[in-house]
Amino acid sequence: MFCFLLQYAVFYFTLTHADIQCSWGVVMKNSVTIVIASRNIGKKAEIKNLLSGFPVIIKNLDDFAEIVSVEEDGETFIENACKKAKFTARLLGLPALADDSGLLVDALGGAPGVRSARYAGENASDEQKCSKLIKEMEAKSNRRAVFKCAISIAVPNGCVQTYEAECEGRISENPAGCHGFGYDSVFFYPPLEKTFAQLTMEEKGLVSHRGKALKKFRNEFDKVLSWIRQNMTTQ
Repeated sequence: MFCFLLQYAVFYFTLTHADIQCSWGVVMKNSVTIVIASRNIGKKAEIKNLLSGFPVIIKNLDDFAEIVSVEEDGETFIENACKKAKFTARLLGLPALADDSGLLVDALGGAPGVRSARYAGENASDEQKCSKLIKEMEAKSNRRAVFKCAISIAVPNGCVQTYEAECEGRISENPAGCHGFGYDSVFFYPPLEKTFAQLTMEEKGLVSHRGKALKKFRNEFDKVLSWIRQNMTTQ
């Protein structure tokens, strides 16, 4: 009886602590663990869904012990995405995925740019950031703006691959819509005649800067997997 209980306990532990398993608790071979360099559960779910069907295990920083955050002090979105991905990969010894994105407004000389998240202060709400932007755009005739996104995946040896995309629109005079986040409520997308905050998640995913960058990443993921395996075995 004791042997049976011991075998059951070992089986249960294996079953509950493995990420990818077949029906009898054996971890699938050749799976690759990728860490999202963020604690955002929404991003983890998004990447998990995006890469469903591939032999990957998706984790984020919450799956590990306390990790120091890396300062996003780059001059470009690519620099910040690469820095976060490389730092996380080196620290954890696993492939890491990171992104950085923001809004560039012509009439403001490209601001808020890489400071999009901190444009109205470190702890400013989305409403406060949008309010500041609208105020600074008063009487501006050129309202063109571009959302840009960079997504980087790095391995512990420092090698990195990056995917970029952008979406052009203009800054509306007033917020509109209740979906999305950040500057979505004031970013008007002419082809659909709506702000990003008025689009469904599916609509936004097809046209947004982040959606386009993720699509590029997804379309080349077979190559990315081969690249990861090659670099993880030669480090």
